Amino acid sequence: MSDQQIFADALLAADPVCPPGLRTWNQSDPGRRFGVYRNNVIVSLIDALADTYPVTQALVGEEFFRAMALLFVRAHPPRSRLLAFYGDGLAGFIQAFPPVAGVPYLADVARLEMLRVLAYHAADAAPLQAGELSQLLAGETPLPTARFTLHPSVGILRSSYAVVSLWAVHQSTEASIPLEEIDTDSAEAALILRAGLDVEITRVPDSAAAFIMDLQRGIAFGLAAERTLAVDAAFDLVATLGLLIRGGAITNVTISRSVAS
Repeated sequence: MSDQQIFADALLAADPVCPPGLRTWNQSDPGRRFGVYRNNVIVSLIDALADTYPVTQALVGEEFFRAMALLFVRAHPPRSRLLAFYGDGLAGFIQAFPPVAGVPYLADVARLEMLRVLAYHAADAAPLQAGELSQLLAGETPLPTARFTLHPSVGILRSSYAVVSLWAVHQSTEASIPLEEIDTDSAEAALILRAGLDVEITRVPDSAAAFIMDLQRGIAFGLAAERTLAVDAAFDLVATLGLLIRGGAITNVTISRSVAS
């Protein structure tokens, strides 16, 4: 094991042990200085998680969140110098964390918050304007075989819990629905999409979420619609397509010879 790895492991170890071989320029105690540095590293990583997951923290309280985050930090140190995406595995950690078993929606709220971060940092792409898309679809384009390219920021979360409502109620001090009145066991689906510099989270029907996910996978429009309607005959294809167009979520349309995936 390299000296660098020994040093890194000591930073996040549960026992505050100074790695061997450290020296100070003024002969002061290296263990004490290392302890300060170690504490700063851990606190900065926990702070990064708190910045990414503010609603997750609010749902369990700051003290509990930071204690949980400490365990996550020790088990999952950063893999990159960029902290913007640090904690992308926190939702999975939460799902397997026994102390939050009584808060089953917490992991999906964390997933929603990470999707929001990913959308904010996603690549730019010029959306097709409504007029361009209308002209394209009004021509000889065989719509069932059309394949849509969606904006890189598009994300979908389908949850068994009221994740959108739980997230939304924490976005304003003047929430229309008190937190205690939210039926957390009510399944909700979210569309995450960046418009300019603003990331928008919109609650959508589960059938719409399934349809959009199929489009993301490159499934032809006709087959995606057919698959969704087979599960939910009430699926509103026109409304879903309108939502994507208004949000600038469609960046390109290509035509293939077959609707097969």
